[in-house]
Amino acid sequence: MDQRRVAIVTGGSSGIGLEVGRQLVAAGHEVVLTARRQDVLRAAAEGVGAGWAVGDVADPESFGAVVERAASLTGRVDLVVHAAGTMGGTFVRRETVEEFERILRTNLTSAYVVANAALGAMGPGGRFVFVSSTSSHSPQPGRSAYSASKAGLNAFAAALAGEVERDGIGVHVLTVGPVETPMLDEVRFPMRTLAVAEVGAAVVWLDSLGANVRLPEVCLTSVEEGPFAPELYVPEAARRLGRTE
Repeated sequence: MDQRRVAIVTGGSSGIGLEVGRQLVAAGHEVVLTARRQDVLRAAAEGVGAGWAVGDVADPESFGAVVERAASLTGRVDLVVHAAGTMGGTFVRRETVEEFERILRTNLTSAYVVANAALGAMGPGGRFVFVSSTSSHSPQPGRSAYSASKAGLNAFAAALAGEVERDGIGVHVLTVGPVETPMLDEVRFPMRTLAVAEVGAAVVWLDSLGANVRLPEVCLTSVEEGPFAPELYVPEAARRLGRTE
C-alpha cells in the first residue's frame, strides 16, 4: 500500500495556501494545490514542487474534479487544508446583498463544498484543517460579511468534527490573526502580523498529531509587545492615509 500522505491545499496560488503547500512538500507529502487562475497556479505549484488542479472551491463539480485528481495519486486523500478565502465587504448600510453573498460563498459555502467532495476519498486518519480568522471571535465593524463568514466557518467545522470522528477523521480550525499577505492591502491601520511561514508550520504540526488527538481549534496571533514583537506592518491603504504608526 502506498504510504505517501496526499494533501489538497485550496487557495494554493499565493499567500497562506502556497506556503502551506511548500512546507507540506518539504515534509514529504504529495501535494495538490488548487485555485481558479491556471497560469498563476501552475507557476506557483511548479515553484514548490507540488501538483496542481484548477478548481472553484464553491462549485461542487469543479472541486469534485480536484479531489479526483488528488485521489488518483494513491487512491485516497489524507489531508485537506482549506486556506482559500477573501476579505472584501464594507459597512452594512453601504453593502449590497450581492457582495455579502459573494463573501459568504467564498469563505463559508466553500467549506461545505470542500468537505462534501473530499469525504468520499478519505479514510481513517484523514484530516481537515480550516484556516479561519480572529474576526470569528472579535467581529470587525465594516467587515460584517467577512466576520460572519469566519464565525460560520468555525461553527461548520465543529459540527463536521462531531459527524466524522466515528470514521477516524480529524477536523481542526486554525484561527489566525492578521497575516502579511495581499489580503491586507485595503486595511486602513498598521498592525502586528504573522508571517505565512508561521501559519504553514502550524498546519504541518497539526497534521503530525496522532489520529487519536482531538484539537478543535488553535488560535495563532502575533505578540503585540516585548522583544519578539515584529515591526508594525503598514498596509497600502493605511500608507495612503498617512497612518504609519
